Amino acid sequence: METRAHWESVYGTKSWTEVSWYQPHAELSIRLIRETCIDLDSPIIDVGGGASTLVDDLLTAGYGNLTVLDISVSALKTAQERLGHVASRVNWLAGDILKANLPKHGFEVWHDRAVFHFLTNEEDRRKYVNAVMHAVKPGGFVIVATFSENGPDRCSGLPVKRYRADELHSEFGQPFTLIDHVSETHVTPAGKEQGFVYCFCRADGIE
Repeated sequence: METRAHWESVYGTKSWTEVSWYQPHAELSIRLIRETCIDLDSPIIDVGGGASTLVDDLLTAGYGNLTVLDISVSALKTAQERLGHVASRVNWLAGDILKANLPKHGFEVWHDRAVFHFLTNEEDRRKYVNAVMHAVKPGGFVIVATFSENGPDRCSGLPVKRYRADELHSEFGQPFTLIDHVSETHVTPAGKEQGFVYCFCRADGIE
């Protein structure tokens, strides 16, 4: 199945509160974004944000320059309908992050919870990192979360690549200074525990 069709099928058969990655509030992501100490009007992109409530919480916290990118149009529509008229304050992008035409140095913060671990092909991971280096401002911040080494090896019927913290940072390499890595035990709506690792970096080596 083509990637977009796969995710449209997932959102077409499950409520957005039933998917395994659902969080009522993305508390750890919010905490790490706050720790960047960026201005409230600094541009932030949530890659694979879909129907996530992170955008709701960022708007509530006063952040006003938000972009949400997802391959699923249905997921983005769900978030827009949930936000109502406030959705007009967000830039919504439907597309594949490996092919998206993002502005050069357009974002102060790049956030991704649970997209990168679906990139099981080395070439795709290289394309992803190149997209980060293109889109993030020099000195900007990158927050990427994947399944940890004790997380599941599949999600939504697809294989994933699990990471230790050092392995995740090494995928991005020298241009990205590691600020912190944080472990999280996520409990799915079905009550299952999943291990995540968050890599929090500063893009010091981007020109």
